[in-house]
Amino acid sequence: MEPPAGRDRRQGERPMKLRRIHRVQRLPVSVETAWAFFSAPRNLQRITPPSLDLRLRSGFETGAMYPGMILVFRVRPFLGVPVTWVTEITHVDEPRLFVDEQRFGPYRFWHHKHLFRPAPGGVEMEDLVDYALPPVPFSGVANRFLVVPRLAEIFDFRRRVLEELFGSPGGPDSG
Repeated sequence: MEPPAGRDRRQGERPMKLRRIHRVQRLPVSVETAWAFFSAPRNLQRITPPSLDLRLRSGFETGAMYPGMILVFRVRPFLGVPVTWVTEITHVDEPRLFVDEQRFGPYRFWHHKHLFRPAPGGVEMEDLVDYALPPVPFSGVANRFLVVPRLAEIFDFRRRVLEELFGSPGGPDSG
């Protein structure tokens, strides 16, 4: 039976609230070097905090990233609970951008756009992540006290690792 006109089948479902993370980092390497590192899915493990216990499962065997690529890994994003995360690479515009979207995992919605552009002395990398949590009670509280700090930890760790690998934009004396 069809629902009455103007009513959604999921009437009782909570509305989805999209949230955004925006990060920018500069590195003293070329766009091509940054692209080569980030477009190799195996490097995800190197830039993920050990506390997430990221384990690559499948899709990481091939070298080049391509639209439609499916990556499967296990991760412990919250409270040490293991979760299978399935991601699809939906867009690739080498060496300017790629997009990964969660297909199955801890979020209701996850869209992560990685942008690379030349900048003085190297490359500027920009991350735009739009996400939504599952429609559960207190998701706003969980976002504030669990998700936001965890995502900040992940991006802060990544920043430190990338600076260790590639250096900082101004070199060792940039302060």
